[in-house]
Amino acid sequence: MEPEIVTLDVRPILAQGDEPLGVILAAVDGLSQGQVLRLIAPFRPVPLFRVMARRGYEHSEIRLADKGWQIDFAPAARGLGAGSALDAFGWPEPMAHLDLTDRSPDEAAQRLLATFQRIPPGDVLFALLAEEPAALLAELGAAGHQWAGNPATDGSGFRLLLRRKG
Repeated sequence: MEPEIVTLDVRPILAQGDEPLGVILAAVDGLSQGQVLRLIAPFRPVPLFRVMARRGYEHSEIRLADKGWQIDFAPAARGLGAGSALDAFGWPEPMAHLDLTDRSPDEAAQRLLATFQRIPPGDVLFALLAEEPAALLAELGAAGHQWAGNPATDGSGFRLLLRRKG
């Protein structure tokens, strides 16, 4: 069964010089089960992707012929992976973002660790990996760090949030 699309065009709101975030979040809060929010915007709202991911939504995007963007926000189809910290939705925004999908598992783990060691205690790192780094997650968990992750629903990799103990 196809989800019901609820469309919100924020171009008029932005054209008036107003901030659409409150309207967007109200629309999301008003969604019923099986509904998807379709946002129409004049630009690709990258910061909104993180806000929505923290609320448990995934997005897909299409560049429109008029140079605008259509972004569909749907509830994430998969929950957090086993071992994930259940309070991850309350963590601060990640201070670093890594896309390591084009790296070998060993190289990705090394780069992830090198970046993770540079962030302050209590802060968060986001990484997209080609596969779940199970051994690394066990090692980080044993050291007292927290993580939350799951496979991307489109099969593009494993999404991971890491939080330094602090």
